[in-house]
Amino acid sequence: MNNQSKVIIFIDDQLEPIAHIHTPTVFDLDTHKLTDGPHVLKIVSKDPSGKEGIRKIPFTVRNGPAIVVEGIKENDMVDGILPIMVNAYGKGDQRSFLISGSETPQSIPSWVWVIIICFIGWAMYYLLRYLPHP
Repeated sequence: MNNQSKVIIFIDDQLEPIAHIHTPTVFDLDTHKLTDGPHVLKIVSKDPSGKEGIRKIPFTVRNGPAIVVEGIKENDMVDGILPIMVNAYGKGDQRSFLISGSETPQSIPSWVWVIIICFIGWAMYYLLRYLPHP
């Protein structure tokens, strides 16, 4: 009789398992075959006496290009015309990093404008107040 537990591994609600293995073991989960989005790894274990245990591990796959949107957020209330910036970039392969397109340009935050306006106002006050007048 085998003294090892047997593990059957499923992805999402598939009826066909992706692996039948004895424990302890290491296996490679190839996410390139999965669509981007949420998935569930379901592991069914049977010990040598026949008892079963189930563990479900939710995970999210993102093999495709990253998509960044500026100008609208989830559940925003909007009206009129919206300028929306969209950027999508892939990570290339695991051996080289693609610098082109990997950074999303963003507009200047409003707090930066407030600081600039305050600084300019202070500078004008200083110039008018403390510099000698002709």
